[in-house]
Parts: sequence; structure tokens; C-alpha cells
Amino acid sequence: MLFASQLSSQVAAPTPLAMLTKDGRRALAVTLVNDQEFVALDDLSAAFQLTVRDDALGAVTVFYKGKTIVLTPEQTLASVAGRLVSLPSAPTRAARRILVPVEFISRALALIYDIRLDLRKPSHLLIVGDVRVPRVTVRYDVVGQGGRVTIDATPRADSTLTQDGSRLTIKFDADALDTANPLLTAQGPQSLIQDVRVVEPATLVVTLGPRFAGFRSTTQPVDTTTRLTLDVVAAQTDAVAAAPGAPPAPPPPDLPPAFGQPASIRTIAIDAGHGGADEGVKGPAGTKEKDIALAVARRLKAAIEGRLGIRVLLTRDDDRDMPIDDRTAVANNNKSDLLISLHANGSVRSAATGASIYYAAFEKDATAAGTAPRAERVPTFGGGTRDIEIVTWNLAQMRYLDASMTFAGILQEQFHDRVPLATHAVDRASLRVLESANMPAVLIEMGFLSNADQEKQLAGAEFQAAFVQAVTDAVVTLRDALASQGAK
Repeated sequence: MLFASQLSSQVAAPTPLAMLTKDGRRALAVTLVNDQEFVALDDLSAAFQLTVRDDALGAVTVFYKGKTIVLTPEQTLASVAGRLVSLPSAPTRAARRILVPVEFISRALALIYDIRLDLRKPSHLLIVGDVRVPRVTVRYDVVGQGGRVTIDATPRADSTLTQDGSRLTIKFDADALDTANPLLTAQGPQSLIQDVRVVEPATLVVTLGPRFAGFRSTTQPVDTTTRLTLDVVAAQTDAVAAAPGAPPAPPPPDLPPAFGQPASIRTIAIDAGHGGADEGVKGPAGTKEKDIALAVARRLKAAIEGRLGIRVLLTRDDDRDMPIDDRTAVANNNKSDLLISLHANGSVRSAATGASIYYAAFEKDATAAGTAPRAERVPTFGGGTRDIEIVTWNLAQMRYLDASMTFAGILQEQFHDRVPLATHAVDRASLRVLESANMPAVLIEMGFLSNADQEKQLAGAEFQAAFVQAVTDAVVTLRDALASQGAK
């Protein structure tokens, strides 16, 4: 009784162990004894369907599906299915409960259990089975008058970034996150970034400071890690000068008049090629172009809406037949400011690879007709007439050719080092879906499904995330160039 009383005086209540399974989360109580963390065998028995037998000599045997772990009093060695393993501390007892060091789970139980057990002691996490829990670290660096937030997720995990006022929300494709606490300490009331915290099992929120004006995000794989980089920009004031020695910002691209006035990008149409009975190209492993186009289109819509807060339309949002003219009509009738048509390529040469970006091509004798819309007088409902501009449907794209070519060049720059490019990355082509578009328009062949290696790449989340990020960055570059053009 005296021993039990003394042991109780040493026991504290540290952070419990969070046990994560496909069915959810539960807590395993942790007891602190002489600065060592212990768990109770009866708690483990209930969680993992173990049988525990305590003999008269004090030895403890743990049974699981015909396999055993034998623990000996005051011994740090345990016999696990006939194999000796070392524990950091010997088992002990408290209030008639048998306590074992937390490492018992990874060093002993994991050797006989038939489901993967991943103990992450620094985070107080116990991951059971196929549960996606990447380790996430956050670093903030001051860069000139701005800053950079680097978020690493290991193993790789895709994420979706959206902005809502003074918050950036990053939702990971995972079941939970393994994070340090706090992720990022407070940076001060005038900082660009206030803090970063977990608000849901797999979501981070970045709280923006009062000096925040905008950001640019990029995602890239680094070994087994997915790295999300947020370059944040401070609001410019008369009192703020450029940092000494800082390189000047690259000038925005020169834009042709066809893009219209600044802030003209209010609506973007994204066309997921093919659909329904029209499967498009089919890869050696059976991957269909129509499925890849739709999956990427959905990702791109979410990314652009979240980052720019503008309206994004999909010409199709399911697997259905869609005539070519109907695709362009969706963009035209909704007064879209940009059309992006997504496809995957095919070739008789299985070695062909790389993305291509196309803008429309017309016969020379069509140039005059396409660039000279005619006015026609039509009656109005209230009486009288008015003049309207008539544009020939199949030549509507003619007056946007320079603008489409400019955007194709921006896409090529953003794809560099992120999306593999074909030898002739930007080219003109007579494509019906582009010819009738009454706005700047491009068609992107994301890669060759006929190439077995690239087929696997196109179907993978890593490529799709990089592609979507590059296209979104291209739209941001175009938007910024328009804003700069309007400020002149």
C-alpha cells in the first residue's frame, strides 16, 4: 500500500495519445511515471482486442491471434513471438493496473499485430492502418518588403488553397495532419502573416495581417515531400521603399487591345474535352481522355475560384455528350473573358510526349471577314430600331488571335520546369472549338496518353496539381498585367 501511495504521487496527466483509424479518432490515456510516458495494458487490450494474463510470479503475457508478448517485472527486455526486444523502461503497476512504456506499441505490439501501427510520439499520435496523416511543417521568411510561407507535407499530399477575406484556407487531401504546436508563432500586429493553425483534422488556416496585399502560390514535389510556397506581398505606401539591392520585379507582358480594359477577367470558361460516347484518346492502360479532361477541369475551376474569386464555368461537369458548338456557346452566351479547352494528345509514335498549347488558325482569305464585324439594324421590342454588331460565328476568334497568342505564351512560361512540354510547345491549329470563341481562347493538350509513362503521369494527382497550379499562375499573371496596363 505504501508503494502504491508513493507511485500515485509520481503520476501526472500528460497529453493523451490520439489514436487515428479509418473509423475516426479516440484518446488513449497517458500516465507520467518518473518523466516516462506509460499507457495501461487494459486500455490497449480494449483498443486492439488483446488478451492479457498476469501470473502469480508477476510475469505478464499478451496474446493476439496465437502470438505472444511476455513481459517480466523490473525487466526492460520483452519476448515478442520468441524474439527479444528492448523497451525504454520496465513495466510497472499503479492502482492494480499494468502500465507499459508508450514505445511498447511500436517496439512490441506492432511486431505481432496484423495492421500497421505508426507511433509518432513527439506528436502524441498513433496511426492505425491505412490512414493518410502527412507531417506538416511551416516556415516563414522575410523576403524584401514581402514574405514567404513554406509549407511541407511528408509524405506527399495534395492541397486546395482558397482565400476568404483575411484568411487563406489550405485543405489537404488527407485524413488528418501531424503538426507541431504552434505551427507558426505570432509574427506581430503589423506582420503580413499573423499565424498558421489547424482548424480541422486536415485543414490549415493562415491568418493575414493588415499589411497583406496579395499572394502567389506554387506547389512542387521535393523528394517525398509536397512543398506549397506562398509568396506574400505587402501593401505599397509612399513611405515604403524597395529593399537595397533587391532585383526589380519583372515587367508585365504587353497585352494586345483585344483583352479589353483592366479587371476585364470576370468570367472564365473551362472546356473539358470529349465526354459521353466520345471518349477521345485511350491510353495503353485504358485511361480515357474524357475522364482526365473532366478531372483536371474540376480541379482548375476550384483553384481559380478560390485564388481569384472570379466566376468559372465548366462546359460540362459530368460524363455526357457535348457538341463542339455547344461548348463554345457556353462561353459566348455567358460573356466569358477567357476560354481554356483541356485535352490529352495521342500519337502513333509511343515515344511522343509533352504538353502543347494551341490558338486558332484561319485561312488567309478569311482574315478580312473575321476582323471586320458588320453592323445590322434590327427592330426593338419598344418600337424603333437599333444597330447591333454581327460577328460571323465561325470567325469570331479572328479579332482575338493576338490576345490568344499572348496568353499561350504566358502559359508556356508557367509550364516551364513544372509541366513537361512538347518540342513545339505553342502552335496554331484550325480547331473548331476555338474558331467560334468570342474571347481570347486556347486549347491545351496536357500530354500524350499514347505514351505509357505519360499516361500514368496524367492520371496522377501530382501531375494534375502541378498543371492546375501552372494554369492558375498564368491567369494570375494575365490579371496582374491587365491591372498594370490600367494603371498607366
